[in-house]
Amino acid sequence: MPISVVVGGQFGSEGKGKVARWIANDRKAAAVVRVGGTNSGHTAIGENGRTWALRQLPASILAPNTVAILPAGAIIDPEIFLHEVDALGLGPARVVVDPWASVITEGDRASERSSGIVGEIGSTGSGTGAALVRRIARRAGTTLAGELDVLKPFVRNSAELMRSMLNQNRWIVIEGSQGFGLSLLQGGYYPHATSRDTSAGTFVGEAGLSPIDVKDITLVLRAHPIRVAGNSGPLPHETTWAQIVKNAGLPEGYNELTTATKKVRRVAEFDGELVRRAIEVNNPTRIILNHFDYVDPGVRKQEFSVKALSVLKTIEGAIGRQVDFVGTGPASLVRREEIGNSGFHPTNKYFRHSD
Repeated sequence: MPISVVVGGQFGSEGKGKVARWIANDRKAAAVVRVGGTNSGHTAIGENGRTWALRQLPASILAPNTVAILPAGAIIDPEIFLHEVDALGLGPARVVVDPWASVITEGDRASERSSGIVGEIGSTGSGTGAALVRRIARRAGTTLAGELDVLKPFVRNSAELMRSMLNQNRWIVIEGSQGFGLSLLQGGYYPHATSRDTSAGTFVGEAGLSPIDVKDITLVLRAHPIRVAGNSGPLPHETTWAQIVKNAGLPEGYNELTTATKKVRRVAEFDGELVRRAIEVNNPTRIILNHFDYVDPGVRKQEFSVKALSVLKTIEGAIGRQVDFVGTGPASLVRREEIGNSGFHPTNKYFRHSD
């Protein structure tokens, strides 16, 4: 009864969509699950080479023959949901919404905008947090997905469907949202946090599945962590896009924009402390380091210089674990053993770093 969970180890945008799609393709997954709301985007490349940035559906739906599931733990913006379903040419045969999923309303978005939370902590103002507050308050009149006419063609009991798949030994990939450093409970940066926990165990619960079904957990990192623009909270070792451009040989003026708000992301050098805490809480069976091409331009051609290998070993030393795969571009992953010796025994998955 195999489940793969993909979780971010920093502040989001680590490349979870890319990794979840890769796992779904490799495992021939029957279903891909997206928990959380539309306050973050997941990006992956489809079979035809087109890049998709999705805020509601799991990016791993781009793997062939998968069914996208938005379980009871999802928070759905009907407008964004229907737009993505239409853009991808999908229908009820490949998209399932649980009747107990929460729904974001225009009132939720307005509530966040008027509350000042966008400026105070760098919230995206998507309405996700406000929708969760309504759900927790259990107020009369709260609409769930099963009660909304525009969603009814997609509504099914997702837990029952996934249990049937697992009983047939078919693979399910849970595509966790955001990153560990944004966790409301575990991240360590409260109140500069998102509106929910962002650890693997919570993702499994939000999906309506059992922890004993989990086969593997993949922690996804990026060589240069980011946070969203504005007063979004501490970002240790913050640097500039100009410095990244210089190191990576990228075009002048290059930067990254957030999927939800289209604002320039803040960027930093690698921080091992946060990732060590993410490892303690999530206990991953696999670690993937994306955006490594920002370290050295040769990486994009899968050429690893002495400098690049030195940076990789430094990162591994900082987190006390060997990286299993390195991302060298938007759709590429290279096995760690193909690059060079890490200095850690490859089976020493639970080596604890000590200062």
